[in-house]
Amino acid sequence: MAVVFHALNTETGLKKLDEYLLIRSYITGYQASKDDLTVHSALSKPPPSSYINVSRWYNHIEALLRISGVSGEGSGVTIEGSAPVTEAVATPPAADSKATAADDDDDDDVDLFGEETEEEKKAAQERAAAVKAASKKKESGKSSVLLDVKPWDDETDMKKLEEAVRSVQMDGLLWGASKLVPVGYGIKKLQIMMTIVDDLVSVDNLIEDYLTAEPINEHVQSVDIVAFNKI
Repeated sequence: MAVVFHALNTETGLKKLDEYLLIRSYITGYQASKDDLTVHSALSKPPPSSYINVSRWYNHIEALLRISGVSGEGSGVTIEGSAPVTEAVATPPAADSKATAADDDDDDDVDLFGEETEEEKKAAQERAAAVKAASKKKESGKSSVLLDVKPWDDETDMKKLEEAVRSVQMDGLLWGASKLVPVGYGIKKLQIMMTIVDDLVSVDNLIEDYLTAEPINEHVQSVDIVAFNKI
């Protein structure tokens, strides 16, 4: 059954090809064939990396051409909206090749520009959201923050105070070194370092919702930001 592609060197054509290759390793069948060469040759240049599936397939075909060539016959592919393609890469004949799958009774072309179903639209939206989330995660910065944690009075158990502070755990938060610093009148404050992932942890919310809220506020009177540095 032949496959039809339209205007592969346009954004629309590349998008359709990328969606087509989402669940396929090759243009047709389960091995590289002349159908892959036809589509490969129809592309005027390597596809942008934003088309993840096309780039994966393109680099794989490039590697096969450098190593051993492509011998499969394929099922037939048509490129519409592009200049005629001449096969420039000689490929070795298949050795002891076995007969491929039986002829399909349905000879209709696969039109990749047909109306999208609701399932296809939903899948495309989910893929776009996943790519966006992955990109955001890679770009997330980190910060090093030094906090002053002050007790209520000189009778506050500073060991329990520090344990209470470190008991706060969340994604993107890592507690570091600490020390007790004299304030006066026998009172000491806790200075503690923490490393945060900026997109996951808000220091203001951490202080208001956790460090100065129940039950930690039994030990902690106030928390101040001493230093805040991007890593």
